[in-house]
Formats: sequence, structure tokens, C-alpha cells
Amino acid sequence: MKKNINIVLFVLFLFFIFIFICANSYTSAVSSNISSSVFRLHVIANSDSEEDQNLKYIVRDNVLKYMNTLLCDNVYSKEETVKIISDNLDNFKSVAQNTVYENGYDYNVSVEIGNFSFPTKNYGDISLPAGYYDALRISIGNAEGRNWWCVMFPPLCFVDVTSGIVPEDSKVTLEENLSTEEYDLISNDSPEFKVKFKFIEFFENIKNTIAKK
Repeated sequence: MKKNINIVLFVLFLFFIFIFICANSYTSAVSSNISSSVFRLHVIANSDSEEDQNLKYIVRDNVLKYMNTLLCDNVYSKEETVKIISDNLDNFKSVAQNTVYENGYDYNVSVEIGNFSFPTKNYGDISLPAGYYDALRISIGNAEGRNWWCVMFPPLCFVDVTSGIVPEDSKVTLEENLSTEEYDLISNDSPEFKVKFKFIEFFENIKNTIAKK
């Protein structure tokens, strides 16, 4: 009897491992495809003081204004977006650095393109799961304050960043760059996709925790 129980437990353990591997494989593939389809903007404040947080938003606004002069309506791919940003990286730094100086601070600003860890973020009715994303990162001073994020491609950095309204053409571009399953995952509010989204959050948060150790 004890032997039979051990066999059952062993089979259940193997089944659990199988389910875990399948779930991890699914979430990794979906998360990778989503992250490879977008390019994000990440602004980090010098500190969490009210003054530094306000400065972060002023830098953000000026960077977005400059960004809008570069990324016109005829930019249709992430690759093109990254190239335009790369070609104008020094200008982005100048905009951010001059904004800091003009507001009476002497913080240095660093600007870089890289692959960075992001938490789950909501953009209107679009939600991007936690994971690693290519992004333009702007660090102000010690860069120890709260972050601000948005998506440069497809353009989800709203003209009015507080409105929470995602432009329909941005949704169309995002949908064209993702599979139906992936797009539904980040835009569909049904219980089925909520559960799948939570699975991705769970596994990506585990990976991020391990990567930081």
C-alpha cells in the first residue's frame, strides 16, 4: 500500500514538473514576443523628493516633445524607431540635460539604449507584462527616485499622459506586430486572458528576482 502511495506521489510530482515546464515555456515565448515588438522610454528621477519628482516630469515632457518631432506618423517598425533614436541620442541627452540646468539643478544626465527590467504597466486599456524590454533610459543625477515609463513604439506615450486614452492607430500597429493570442493577452479583459496574464507576471517576476541576486 505504501509503495502504491509513493508511486502516485511520484507521478503527481512528475505531472507538476511537466505543467511547470509547459507554463514556463509558454510564458517565456509570449513575453519574449511582446517585448521584442515594443520600444520603451524610461525616465529615472534623482530621488523621491517632491522637487526631484517634479523635475523628472518636466524632463519627461520636454523629451516627449522632442520625440514627437522625430517619430512621425510614417514610422512603422520598432527597428526604424530604434535607429532614429540611436541617431539622435546626443540630442536626447542635450534636451534632458538642458532641462535640468534650466530648472536650477546641476544634476548630470545619462542617456542610453539597452535591455532593461520593467514591472507590469498599464497604458489605458493596454497592459504590458513584467519582463525585459528594449528602451531608451534617461537617468537624472543619482537615479535613485521613482521611475516613469511609456512606450515609444508603438506610440503609447500620450500627448496628454494623464488621459489614459490609447490612440486607435497605436493599437492597430501593436496588433499587427503580435499574434492574435499575444494581442488579446495584453488588451482583452476576459477572465481567461487575465489568468494567462497573471501566469506571465508570476514567471517573469521570478526570473527578475533571480536575475537581481
